[in-house]
Amino acid sequence: LLGERAGDPDADVPCHAAPARAADLSGLPPAFIEAGAAELFRDEDVAYATRIWAAGGQAELHIWNGAFHGFDIFAPDHEITHAALATRLSWLHRTLTP
Repeated sequence: LLGERAGDPDADVPCHAAPARAADLSGLPPAFIEAGAAELFRDEDVAYATRIWAAGGQAELHIWNGAFHGFDIFAPDHEITHAALATRLSWLHRTLTP
């Protein structure tokens, strides 16, 4: 998606392509953010959730111990994947149920 701009924090990237780079995170809808503890994007995800909270928004953050990027796809039967899927569904239910 980002092509040559990937990994360049100074590149002009649309905020919908890399939301964590947006200057203003106020007014966002509730966010569900998760990453594996052994994932390349973990720290960026934590920083993104922290910035949402600082802007007064709602974010639910989960860091799955021992998990890697794409763990739910590559290890669909693992206990961590089952827990992550249950947590996602719970968040959707709590967020979308009036």
